[in-house]
Amino acid sequence: MVIGGLIAGLFGSVLGLGGGILIIPMLTLVFGVPIKEAVGTSLICVIATSCGAASLYVKKHMADIRLGMTLELATTIGAIVGGLVAGFIESEVLAILFSLLLLYIAFSMSRRRAEMNFESDSSIPEEYPIMNLPLGMGASFFAGNISGLLGVGGGVIKVPTMYLLMGIPLKIAAATSNFMIGVTAAAGAFVYYARGEVDLFVTGSTMIGVFFGALIGSRILHLIKTEYLKKAFIIVLLYLSVEMLFKGLHLHFLF
Repeated sequence: MVIGGLIAGLFGSVLGLGGGILIIPMLTLVFGVPIKEAVGTSLICVIATSCGAASLYVKKHMADIRLGMTLELATTIGAIVGGLVAGFIESEVLAILFSLLLLYIAFSMSRRRAEMNFESDSSIPEEYPIMNLPLGMGASFFAGNISGLLGVGGGVIKVPTMYLLMGIPLKIAAATSNFMIGVTAAAGAFVYYARGEVDLFVTGSTMIGVFFGALIGSRILHLIKTEYLKKAFIIVLLYLSVEMLFKGLHLHFLF
């Protein structure tokens, strides 16, 4: 669990997702943890990812703090609502919803147009236009819903929202997402903990790895080419989408 958490934290901080898209499949598919407990664990681990990565991103001026604080208002409310709703949904339905979410995001990212001219891999742009803020706020509320419902910290929606809808450079979107996801996850984690759906042993073991993985990821993001970052994002999402779909349908995946 520590090793799996390390890998999830590394990918989570680099991609701005919080690691939840890896933590939940790891706990449910490898260790047999019930999905609702895995979601509660994932939300707490997302807080660790945010703490491990966000401070460095802010220090390097990679995170857009003003934008992050604005979007987080909608996301936190959505996270509380999603966490409450999750208590009334069957585990198999949650797994299938998680799978469809990952598939949609992978498809959206694969169709994204070429990078804007002002985004380069060697530097972070100081100025860039922010488009469609109302749509961004609405999508952020939905991201909070997804966070509370599926335990992914909302980054799986926030990063594509900022990147696809609002015109934010991908690396800044990832850094800003890391800045926000800790607050989002905390709102949802409280609901799961209050229902007794958090296994402290599983959470503690996984969170140790996640924290150190996030520290490593935040230090190597600037070295990774944007195109490689996007391709890694899509591959991971597609694979996990199939895994979770098979689990929700009680089938066995070959790999």
